[in-house]
Amino acid sequence: MEVVKERWFRVAVGIILFLVIIWLLNEVKFIFTPVVIFVQTLFLPFLIAGILFYLCRPLIEMLERWRVPRTIAILLIFLVGLGLLVLVVSLIGPTVQDQVTRLIDNIPAMVRAVEQAVAYWQTNQEVIPDFVKDAVSDIGGRLQDIASRTGVMIAHFLGNVFNFVFALVVVPFILFYLLKDKEKFAQGVTRFFPRSKEREIRHVLQDMDHALSSYIKGQLIVSVCVGLLLLVGYILIGLDYALLLALIGMVTNVIPFLGPFLAVTPAVIVAWFQEPIMVLFVIVVMVAAQQIESNLVSPRVMGKVLSVHPLTIILLILVGGNLAGVLGMILMIPTYAVVKVVVKHSYQLLSIRRSED
Repeated sequence: MEVVKERWFRVAVGIILFLVIIWLLNEVKFIFTPVVIFVQTLFLPFLIAGILFYLCRPLIEMLERWRVPRTIAILLIFLVGLGLLVLVVSLIGPTVQDQVTRLIDNIPAMVRAVEQAVAYWQTNQEVIPDFVKDAVSDIGGRLQDIASRTGVMIAHFLGNVFNFVFALVVVPFILFYLLKDKEKFAQGVTRFFPRSKEREIRHVLQDMDHALSSYIKGQLIVSVCVGLLLLVGYILIGLDYALLLALIGMVTNVIPFLGPFLAVTPAVIVAWFQEPIMVLFVIVVMVAAQQIESNLVSPRVMGKVLSVHPLTIILLILVGGNLAGVLGMILMIPTYAVVKVVVKHSYQLLSIRRSED
C-alpha cells in the first residue's frame, strides 16, 4: 500500500471527495432554500453598510484620538452624514427633478422621430442594402422580445425597489454595530483556528481589510472625479440634462472598463435627438474625462493597491457579469483582491513549512 502514501494519490482522493460533496449538495439543494432567501434578503443591506463602514471608520478613529467616546463619535458621524445628504439633495435635487421631468416630456418627440425613421425605412426598401435590412430585422426581433417581457421586468424592478427601500431602513442599524464592535470581527474569526495560528490569521485579515478599504475609498474618489469632469464637459458643450447624465456616468464608473461605455450610451442618445453633431462632442468629452481619470486621478488615488493586470480585470468582469449581472461586475474585482490575499498568505505558509521540513 505504498501508493496510499504518495502525494498525487492523496490529492486525487481529495478532489474526488470534493466533487462528491458538491454532487450531494446539489441533490439536496432544496434544504438550503431558506438559507439562500435569508442571504439574498440581507446581502444588499450588509453590502451598503460595509461600504459606509470603510468610509466612516477613519473619521471614527480620528474622533477617538480626540478622546471622544466611540458611541458619541458614531452618532456625530450619523448626524453630519444626514446633514450633508440633506444639503446635497436640496442643492441638486430640484435640478435633477427638472431635468428628469423635461426628459419625460421630450419622450413623445423622440418617439415621433423614431416613427419617422421607420416610415422612411418602409418607403425606401429598394435603396437599403440587404445587410442593413438583416441587422434592423434582428434588432426589431430583440425589441419585440423585450416588449413581451415588459411585465416581468416591471415586477422585477418593483421588487428591487422594495429591497432597496428595505436596505435603506436597515443599513443605519447594521452600520452602527459594525462601527461599534469592529474589533470583535477579527476575534471571532481567529476562534475557529488554533491559537498557534492566530498571528498569521490576523495578518491575513489585516491585508484583506487594507485591500477592501483602499479599493472602496479609491473607487469612490475616482467616480466622483469622473462625474465632475463629465458635468463640466457636458455644460461646456451645451448638452441637455447635463447633471442627470453626469450622475449616471459617476454611478456607472464603479464598473471597471465597461463603466465608460455604459455612461456614454444615454448621453449619445440625448445628443443625437438634440443635434447629431453633439454626438461627436459627447464622445470627445467622455474620452477626455477617461484620459484624465486613467492617467492622473487613478494612479494617484488607487496606486498599485490591487496589482491586478488589465487583462485579468476584463476576464473577471466577464465572469462576474455572467454569474450575477451588473452586481457581479462591481463585486468581482474586490472579491478577487480578497482571494488573492488568502492565496498569497497560504503560499507563504506552505513555503515556510517546506523550508522547516
